[in-house]
Amino acid sequence: MSKKGLASTLVSLFMVAGLMAGCTNNNNGNSANSSTEPSPSASNTASNVPSDTAEGKYPDYSKGFPEKVTLQIPVYERAFEGWNVTDNYYTRYIQKEFGDKNNIDVKFVPITRSSEVTDYEQLLASHKAPDIIFHYDMPQALAYYGEDVMQELDYDEIANYAPTYWNNMSETIKQYGAVDGKNVFFFAARPAVDNFVTLIRKDWVEKVGMKVEDLTSLEKYNEMLEKWKAAGLGVSGGSLLQNNYTYNYAFRDWPVDPKYRALYSDLGVADLTTKDTEGYLRNLNHQYNAGLVDKEFYLRNDDGKIKAEFVAGKTGTYGFYLASNTDVLTATLKNNPDAQFAVLPGTAGVPDGKKAQGRAYWPFGFIMGINYESTAEERAAVWMYLEWMSQPENLFFMQNGVEGQNYTLDGSGLAVKNADFKGESVLSQNNNKDYWALVIEAAQYADPAVTRKAYLQNWSPPGYENLAEEVLTNYDKYAEFRTPDALFSVVLEKVNEYKADLNSLFQELYVKVVLAPEDQFDKVYEDAKKTYMDAGYQEILDEKQKAIDAGQFK
Repeated sequence: MSKKGLASTLVSLFMVAGLMAGCTNNNNGNSANSSTEPSPSASNTASNVPSDTAEGKYPDYSKGFPEKVTLQIPVYERAFEGWNVTDNYYTRYIQKEFGDKNNIDVKFVPITRSSEVTDYEQLLASHKAPDIIFHYDMPQALAYYGEDVMQELDYDEIANYAPTYWNNMSETIKQYGAVDGKNVFFFAARPAVDNFVTLIRKDWVEKVGMKVEDLTSLEKYNEMLEKWKAAGLGVSGGSLLQNNYTYNYAFRDWPVDPKYRALYSDLGVADLTTKDTEGYLRNLNHQYNAGLVDKEFYLRNDDGKIKAEFVAGKTGTYGFYLASNTDVLTATLKNNPDAQFAVLPGTAGVPDGKKAQGRAYWPFGFIMGINYESTAEERAAVWMYLEWMSQPENLFFMQNGVEGQNYTLDGSGLAVKNADFKGESVLSQNNNKDYWALVIEAAQYADPAVTRKAYLQNWSPPGYENLAEEVLTNYDKYAEFRTPDALFSVVLEKVNEYKADLNSLFQELYVKVVLAPEDQFDKVYEDAKKTYMDAGYQEILDEKQKAIDAGQFK
């Protein structure tokens, strides 16, 4: 069984109670797996749960390591213009204030955001992977575990070297971090907030006699696209479906039956066969044939390509994570000086009578493990680094920069950003998040009111504060329609067996369906469903259904 295939087996196995899938020790090679299901308290009673006797058990590095330790920290490479992710004001600051004081040489290892799994696999294969192996989605984190490239953790050790971090995250780690009875994962905190947004060209909407708030349904959205086409303005943005298969949620009935959701919701294996997906594909097929969507959507397989179409004024929508120093607005304005922007309403893609459904996050950000090749000293250095980053003054500095340059403090203690600052300590385009996200996913203040102000500031491009306001409003407005993934309590062997092949096949088949002439949709879609079922998806559904019938999911 290939290591790529293992990821799919584990897609839905992450248990609230600490349930995880097992594997043989293969260190980034081929693997087999098994599963156990601890009781809800198992992760608290497993070995290595912190005790009161940890003091004196571990070497004292409070004055630094006696011999220099090299610590390799992964950092996303997002291709921000003019930004060197491995050598900048903040990486040098980290070296000076953390590394030099602890006799640690801190090296940052770039991980391409759009192809991070490939990057990690290549680094692991060449034995050059960083000390931390991370991912945002549990299925892929479990896939890394399945390759046996993560160490078992000693919770006492974390508490010893990183007491602040441990105090902040211990409950989450104990609840979610166990795999097959072993303590494997540690996490960053995730506040209940999200800054993903889809922008729409407000000026285009108004040029065709409509308002953004008119987009109360998919039908109204398509009506607008027809008017865009007639006016020669442009089309809806599009991209290849990959990695995150939540595209058909808006086409589902509400409320969702938990068993139905468990059967067909899967980040790692796409659903091609339900009436929900049929509705999604039929609409996209219509949009494609009517010339309402980017004709080459299937070639837009990374953010740069999608963004380029929007910036050039060819597409009128673009989805991304909003930040105060994003360049997408200014870049678009250079090409289209009259461009105006708004947040696409959450209802714009929802058919009449349906709800704006979405996937809820689990209560953690980065899911992390320690590289199996890291030494005990390097592992201790990781905990010391997380402890340093968890100190409020260090975290605040990494998030905001230098007082009097990057920001000034207002009366409430909020760091008010200087949007025009271009000096040496300028923040990255996402406010340095790729460095401090190891401990928390979004900046927080002690006062929730100030935290909200911080969200608005961090996400508000100058002159576009309304965009961040709408993001927060929409997040709250549609909260009831977001539901988390189902969690199975047994290993799904067929997912393991077929996932990799089905992922490739899905892209081929769904694109074929969408590109088919509209009068041939039904036949092409039926053929695609049969091909997909025969390629292993039916066996996956049968296996899932058996587990569901036995109550082996949450």
